[in-house]
Amino acid sequence: MLVSEFTTETVAAPERFALWEEIACRSHLRNVLRSEMRDDFRARMRLLALGEAQISALALPHLDVVRTPRLIRSYDPEVYQVQYVISGTGRLTHADGVRAYGPGHLVLADSSRPLDVTIRASPDTWSSVVATVPRTLLPLPERLVRPLIGVPITGGTGLEAVLGRWITDLHRRAHEFTPRDVPTLASVTTDLLTSVIGRCLDAERAVPPETRNSTLRMEIRTFVERNLADTRLTPQAVADAHHISLRLLQQLFARDGTSPAAWIRHRRLERCRADLTDPRLADCSIQTIAARRGLAAPAHFSRLFRAAYGMTPSDYRHASVSTGPPGGA
Repeated sequence: MLVSEFTTETVAAPERFALWEEIACRSHLRNVLRSEMRDDFRARMRLLALGEAQISALALPHLDVVRTPRLIRSYDPEVYQVQYVISGTGRLTHADGVRAYGPGHLVLADSSRPLDVTIRASPDTWSSVVATVPRTLLPLPERLVRPLIGVPITGGTGLEAVLGRWITDLHRRAHEFTPRDVPTLASVTTDLLTSVIGRCLDAERAVPPETRNSTLRMEIRTFVERNLADTRLTPQAVADAHHISLRLLQQLFARDGTSPAAWIRHRRLERCRADLTDPRLADCSIQTIAARRGLAAPAHFSRLFRAAYGMTPSDYRHASVSTGPPGGA
């Protein structure tokens, strides 16, 4: 089973904190836990198992998490944990001081090093997503990673934003994945984390070329998704935005059996296809839907859509209203 979900509300209020301690010990690390809300500790957790790696989402109130040298000596799985903060605030005490963090930050921890974290959030909404990755999967020496441990990283731009969105999306879509997806999801997660660490430490030369290329492909695809409405989105524009040559861009997409132009066209058509079946857009004309996705010429859009899906946009929309999206799309 890839996905597991837990809530403390399955037991009476006085028993909830003890249940959370048990769940957290089994799913993450054995730590000392304290809370102002221990008399009625309402919290939720969702776990997505990715082989040796794991994605976990947490919704909880106030919690202090302390990892002591004694606990480390008792058991250390030797993993990195990167937390992406969605809501709430936190304070992290490390050997070199106290740092505050909040929504949009990435925070890296090492199971082999003491840690003291205070979290203040709400049990009514997901407050953070945590990716746990064995240190052996990251092709970076521990001495290079060490300066970044416990240092909040702003996750609003660049690769940091891609990593934050990636692990958040894994959590939100956890039930969609199958065991066949696990190797790819784990590999992309590890590659993104490696590249973010390398860039933050200005140690990108230590990152293997294949890892850099995998991360660059992910960053480019995210850029394309965010800019589909821009009619100026061409392969050259994508290459320029990432400061690479058009030839390298084509080589990156060739590894996936496609080309930059074909991928942009495919994603625009897929977005249009989804919009045509969206009841909230029932009053929106087909021409408007296409233009919103960067396909402003109606005749051109109709030809592309028919070639891809075997029917015109209007026929597709009519069929989806009558019987649901054709072909279970």
